[in-house]
Amino acid sequence: MNTNDVLRHVRYAFDYRDSKMIEIFALGGHETTRAEVSDWLKRDDAEDFKVCIDSALASFLNGLIIERRGRRDGPLPEPESRLTNNAVLTKLKIAMSFTAEDMTEVLRLADYEISKHELSAFFRRPDNRHYRECKDQILRRFLRGLEAKCRTESKQ
Repeated sequence: MNTNDVLRHVRYAFDYRDSKMIEIFALGGHETTRAEVSDWLKRDDAEDFKVCIDSALASFLNGLIIERRGRRDGPLPEPESRLTNNAVLTKLKIAMSFTAEDMTEVLRLADYEISKHELSAFFRRPDNRHYRECKDQILRRFLRGLEAKCRTESKQ
């Protein structure tokens, strides 16, 4: 799944304004402008669309973790230069303080059933024999479920 899609889904799920997005990028150690954020959030076929590089999305997700859970002692984590779907899923899990049950519930909201064992394979090291690559479809479903969960909670 491309980085711009992830950014758009997260923004929609939490109903963030541009100013909040800029603030979260800054928390993750990436200085950005409103114009840059706006260009990243545009549709892929828009004339002034720009691709959000992996390290920028990693900084945003690190900032989201800090925003939702607080800052840890020590230096900011270095943003990854290459993000996989597994890394995005892991960062969202950490930011939301989700357990395996929470993750399966979010996926269930997007009409996707998965067992805890299947889910745990996404969070293993790549050299582990039980590691499983998170495909675009699963990440997309998780983001849709997250949108459903967060937007429903915000209306209550």
